[in-house]
Amino acid sequence: MDAPRTAGDWSYQRDGSGTVAAYLAPGDAPLFMMRCDTTRRQITLARALPRQSGEELPMRILTETGERIMGARPIAAPTPMSASVVAASDPLLDAMAFSKGRFAVEVAGQDTLYLPSWVELSRVIEDCR
Repeated sequence: MDAPRTAGDWSYQRDGSGTVAAYLAPGDAPLFMMRCDTTRRQITLARALPRQSGEELPMRILTETGERIMGARPIAAPTPMSASVVAASDPLLDAMAFSKGRFAVEVAGQDTLYLPSWVELSRVIEDCR
């Protein structure tokens, strides 16, 4: 909870089948994204990688109230990413949104992201419910 926040800002936008909150580094490179698929009521959590990996990687989300390790598979995106899908009702999402101002995202071999729990995050979660 005391680690400095990763440099960047959240953005929010609608796309063809849902909404997206992206945490963008200075220069607009996405570091982390949450995408709501309103039809399926699922949220994809995606972490940018320096290069595409062909294998599933463990992704750990740490919040004030808990943590979860989940498999994150490679996805097709303009930026190489590793992603995991959760139901919109998953309590992990609430823990991320209300986690004393920030939560952490860890993927093996990458720097930990310390992301603020800003309104864009909550909007995507609510859009999916």
